[in-house]
Order: sequence, then C-alpha cells, then structure tokens
Amino acid sequence: MADIKDPENTILIELTAGTVTIALMPDVAPQHSARMKELAREGAYDGVVFHRVIEGFMAQTGDVANGKDADKLGRAGTGGSDKPDLPAEFSKLPHDRGTIGAARSQNPNSANSQFFINFSDNHFLNGQYTVYGRVISGMEHVDAITRGEPPANPDKMISVKVAADV
Repeated sequence: MADIKDPENTILIELTAGTVTIALMPDVAPQHSARMKELAREGAYDGVVFHRVIEGFMAQTGDVANGKDADKLGRAGTGGSDKPDLPAEFSKLPHDRGTIGAARSQNPNSANSQFFINFSDNHFLNGQYTVYGRVISGMEHVDAITRGEPPANPDKMISVKVAADV
C-alpha cells in the first residue's frame, strides 16, 4: 500500500491487476494536475482503455472521447475531453520510469486528457512533454498492461479517483 502524503494530489487508478497510486505534482505542472483531478472526479476516465502500449517505452490512455465504446476503439488516441487544451508546463523533471507525461499532438500546447506512464527512463522526451506525476505504488500493475498499438484486447482503467474522495 502506498504511503499517501497528500490525498488531494494523489490519484488511484484501479486496473484489473490492482491499484496504481500516482502522486501528482501541482507545484511543477498545476494545470495538468488540476485537469487530471477534474476528469477523475467527473468519472471521465472510468472504463477508458490503454490504446497505445509499447514494450520498453510507455502505456498511453486517457482518450475520454473515444476510449470507452467498442465501436470507437479504432479512434482511441485521437480525442480528448470537452475541455480546452492545456499549455505546456515543461520542467527539468526527467521522464524516468514511473513518471506520468501529458500526451499531445505536434503542438506543444495541445495536451488535454490523455497521458502516458513511462515503463523505462525515456529521457529523449525531456523538455518536450509535461511531466506531472509519478507512480508511488503499483508499478507492477502498469508493467502487466497488455501491449499493442492498439492492443487486441486492451486493458482499461476500471476507475480513477482522487484519494481525498475515497
């Protein structure tokens, strides 16, 4: 079980394999941290699949527009939420194993709801994608996510909650 120091800035992602606990970094990326909490509290992430999972690289999820319904799975990864895109909040934090990064298009200011969890140190992403959280417990469950682009039988986030609300 994770040692949760700040429940208001901790996210609990329930996967089939178990719970992944993420410490958000509102001091580094306040808008990205706030967006994740907002979408979690709305239940927007519940049932969303991991649509891009690359061995040795990362697991991407969070397409709340297209990531739930089987008929939309072919489009998973192309959408976001109905909220405005976020400006980049780049920092000196490296994309180490277990960090959470904001997925985006070619435009650095296009992050919305999608995010990825790094399977390994991906320092080539440093300064190009916003880091706004870190897995503090349950990384073994992240490592167990089914690989593929998209996976034939994708894993999904059963529920995503702010620890303060549980």
